[in-house]
Amino acid sequence: MAQKDYYKILGVDEKASPDEIKKAYRRLAKKYHPDANPDNAQAAERFKEANEAHEVLSDPKKRKQYDDLRHFAHAGYGGAGFQQGFQQGFDINDILNQFGRKGGGRGRTYTREDLGGFGGLGDIFSNIFDRGERFRQQRYGPRGGQDLHAEVEVPFDVAAKGGSTVITVSKEEACDRCGGSGAEPGSKVEKCPQCGGSGMVSVSQGAFAVSRPCPRCYGRGEIVSQPCTKCGGTGQVAAQRRLSVKIPAGIADGQNIRLRGQGQPGSSGGPPGDLIIRVRIMPHRFFKRKGANIHCDIDINLAQAVLGSKVKVRTLNNKHAVVKIPPGTQPGTVFRLKGLGVKTDSKAGDQLVTVNVEIPSKLGEDDKKLFEQLADSLKLKH
Repeated sequence: MAQKDYYKILGVDEKASPDEIKKAYRRLAKKYHPDANPDNAQAAERFKEANEAHEVLSDPKKRKQYDDLRHFAHAGYGGAGFQQGFQQGFDINDILNQFGRKGGGRGRTYTREDLGGFGGLGDIFSNIFDRGERFRQQRYGPRGGQDLHAEVEVPFDVAAKGGSTVITVSKEEACDRCGGSGAEPGSKVEKCPQCGGSGMVSVSQGAFAVSRPCPRCYGRGEIVSQPCTKCGGTGQVAAQRRLSVKIPAGIADGQNIRLRGQGQPGSSGGPPGDLIIRVRIMPHRFFKRKGANIHCDIDINLAQAVLGSKVKVRTLNNKHAVVKIPPGTQPGTVFRLKGLGVKTDSKAGDQLVTVNVEIPSKLGEDDKKLFEQLADSLKLKH
């Protein structure tokens, strides 16, 4: 599977800050989201690429490993073709095979599966560059899939009262042609005769015996006579899935929702990872939220402020509450409506209503005289 230049996809510099990466991703995700581009295969592909780039560059550990891999190429490993591959998009399998030959692997080849996602880069490169002198002692058994990370924008009302939303996720899934085995249907999958299916062999090295990944099956324990023509032997293919996400009432901006088993599939029978969704709450034209409390502003006229009044105020449940304005209310006065804020498992917040007093900007001559008489009567300076 071809890997693109993730920085180029997001349109950011290699030294871009996490905030710059996030902003670039959100801009692209909004522009190319499938809901905004129905039946547009090119937009769907751009949306998928943006998701992949964001998944790696937004995770500090994955980003460092990705940058290390780029720097290996730019340092000259694999020649000019290597660097050209990074500029135009590269195949991870080709890169690993180049490293294997340069590292003295005697024809040994490595594939994406050996990386176990980006998490295995340290192990595979130590194996390649030590020229076969030392290997980690490990079995290449079942490994859990990586977690996926995504963001979803949720309307203010849904975040406050609870509900659901739909998210589109790009992920790897088991190949439907080979069932995830990586073998072409009808071809043979046999236990490796050299390691007996363990994936490891014991090699004498001076006075010691060390375990190494089997050079015949590359640590998998099995030999496939013919790789699957659809997935290239990886057992996985890229797919897009629309998932319904339950939004709990009172969720806060930036809070995460974890969907178990909806991440990348595991390898060799390992369990899938999780999908971790960060919630971004969309602004509301009337309400603002601080914790469990809801804030809003209302305007009253001068007569209502001076003489007192009763004013209807919209609430979060789309009904209206009555706020009693006492005579002499000052601008900026805050009234509290108990229990009409965000309801969470632990408590219910309040609705805080701030009063703004509208002052007439223009008065007729008669109105002006009346105000002057009132000011004189109240002994107000004017």
